[in-house]
Amino acid sequence: MTRTTETVQTETGEARITWYPAPHPRLTLAASHGAGGGIEARDLQALAATLPAHGVTVALVEQPWRVAGKKLAPAPKTLDTGWRGVWPALAQAGPPVIAGGRSAGARVACRTATELGAAAVLALSFPLHPPGRPEKSRADELLGAGVPTLVVQGGNDPFGRPAEFPAKATYEIVEVPYGDHGFAVPKRADLTQDEALAVITDAVAAWTRSLV
Repeated sequence: MTRTTETVQTETGEARITWYPAPHPRLTLAASHGAGGGIEARDLQALAATLPAHGVTVALVEQPWRVAGKKLAPAPKTLDTGWRGVWPALAQAGPPVIAGGRSAGARVACRTATELGAAAVLALSFPLHPPGRPEKSRADELLGAGVPTLVVQGGNDPFGRPAEFPAKATYEIVEVPYGDHGFAVPKRADLTQDEALAVITDAVAAWTRSLV
């Protein structure tokens, strides 16, 4: 797979974009990582490997704190600032841009989508609430995205199982059976890890086709 990397200076430091170009792009998916990991996450890598064949260029974004080698993510406001700083480079790709991310990155995408002119939002493992704290709901961020939104959620995600999400038709939700917050499935599950990842890539590919 051909890929290129570029660095972008933002108000919060240097960010990095790794591009996985589609031969004939009709959309770009820009996706960032969560607060506890980077773009090596299994779902982000699966999408980067799969979507270009479906006409979607994938841009995996590393936030400045991650590029700097820090282990702890900064406050949400700082994450939003870093994402805003990267957005012009993403928008220059040409096709409409889907704002996406996993976990904390999904929250950033939702909070800034309307402001930045994103065509849609892809929320992977949206952290609806801290584990064991359903009263600390972040549903308002998801419901406030203001653009077509797809949530892909593990069936056993302690940050919010699919059934916990509000029943409002402002977004679509796809469940990855048995998946945890990182979409890992237990060995005793009746689907393999590769099959679980295929649920994600198939659902996202189909959803992107519905956008154009």
